Amino acid sequence: MTEAVAPTKDPDRTSTWHMYRAMVGIGVGCGILIVGVFQATLPRIERNKAEALQAAIFRVLPAAKTSETYAYKAPGGFAAVEGDPGDSPRVYAGYDDQNELVGIAVEAAGMGYQDVIGIIYGYSFEDQAVIGIQVLESKETPGLGDKIETDPGFLQNFERLDVSLAEDGAGLANAVVAVRHGEKEHPWEVDGITGATISSVAIAAILNGSADVWASRIQQGLDDLRGGE
Repeated sequence: MTEAVAPTKDPDRTSTWHMYRAMVGIGVGCGILIVGVFQATLPRIERNKAEALQAAIFRVLPAAKTSETYAYKAPGGFAAVEGDPGDSPRVYAGYDDQNELVGIAVEAAGMGYQDVIGIIYGYSFEDQAVIGIQVLESKETPGLGDKIETDPGFLQNFERLDVSLAEDGAGLANAVVAVRHGEKEHPWEVDGITGATISSVAIAAILNGSADVWASRIQQGLDDLRGGE
């Protein structure tokens, strides 16, 4: 009688299975660790972002002592926001010591040379002008494009950049455009940075697109925004 021979295990197959199981285990463990760290640090990240935004509001509205968040209500008007406004379009109203409205801070974003550039700018409803700007997010080229954040001459453009409305109030009377350095002739032009033309043009385009929408909304909704007075 012939005895049955027990099948032998394939050592290569066994080794592959152990390796696969170990890799899956490590992957799952790393995933859990990443999620845990993210959840643990999220409140601090959100708090830091909120503090940075608040500081930026007062930089672009130097006359403001307090601020209030307002959500835009289509087709018109603003409502004060309590807590997180979610995805609602929003602006930040700035008030002086007498609780009088002195300006509006508006966030805006657009494509730069490397990636999206995020900014916040101050808007004077009395002068119909941009009165300050700060870059919130940028990955522009160090030493060139990042001068949009630090170059004194470039930032001087936004001490009083004209964004006056057209006669019908539906949009800007003149588009905000960037020009070559030293060739600025009009108050709605942005004197560009030599060697950083694309970044300069990007900032002008961001401001033009945003102000073209928000300037008319703000002017029409001033009574709501003065609610903090």
